[in-house]
Amino acid sequence: MLVTMFLLGLVYVVFVGAFFVIVPKWGVIALVIASLFLLAQYFFSDKLTLFAMHGRTVTAEEAPELHGVIDRICAMSDAPKPKVAIADTDVPNAFATGRNQKKAVVCVTTGLLRRLDPVELEGVLAHEMAHVAHRDVAVMTIASFLGVCAGLITRFGLEWGLWGGFNRRDNDQNTGMILLAVVAVSAVAYAISFMLTRALSRYRELSADRAAALLTGRPSALASALTKVTGEIARIPTNDLRAAQPFNAFFFTPAFGKGFSISNLFSTHPPLDKRLAQLQKISDQLSRGV
Repeated sequence: MLVTMFLLGLVYVVFVGAFFVIVPKWGVIALVIASLFLLAQYFFSDKLTLFAMHGRTVTAEEAPELHGVIDRICAMSDAPKPKVAIADTDVPNAFATGRNQKKAVVCVTTGLLRRLDPVELEGVLAHEMAHVAHRDVAVMTIASFLGVCAGLITRFGLEWGLWGGFNRRDNDQNTGMILLAVVAVSAVAYAISFMLTRALSRYRELSADRAAALLTGRPSALASALTKVTGEIARIPTNDLRAAQPFNAFFFTPAFGKGFSISNLFSTHPPLDKRLAQLQKISDQLSRGV
């Protein structure tokens, strides 16, 4: 994760330096716009994600079993209790959002609650609580800043060119070349940052798996939940999966159906086999008292 963050920072420095050399006047405007998007995503991620997923916070009276599992995890980890929410969808999954522990929300779907037993549910929720403790929402928001910035610049540059920016009288050949250079640099920066943030996300999922397994002392329960959820997702209708895919970065396991292969290279989550192998290794270590 440290190497990935370093590479992201390096790409960011090179991108900003190149951009200000090419078009110093546009640099400030583009970065201000991207910064506003970053701040909105950072401060309102919990509300936006819950709204998009049609989730609602529930009290202990409404969902006593769910609150009971969260309470046990908080007691084991000595962590403040997050808000608890339920999303009414048959796609079995869970996610955590919020920039810090005070603003955290842990949400499970009705599909997950119907399919997992209490021990498996505890493993999933411990995984999500690990994301909260690791401040993963804040980390990924900051890490994605360059991608947001580069994506905006690429889009605006292409639109400006397509709407006749190259043909205006006050634009000479040099201006057109500058615009092409901006779009090219931004597109390359976006592609690299996209790959690096996806890699960072996969590492953080493995980190959350490990933390949950060690906290609960039951890696096999989390492995069982992973296997069950992944298998059940493959049976969900394609249309429902497509509706859920934009939220894969938040989910416990991505909402992909059968036949999904090449896109694993760009996935926010590591392959199931890799996650299960890590959990098996932790199980072996715990059994030996390591």
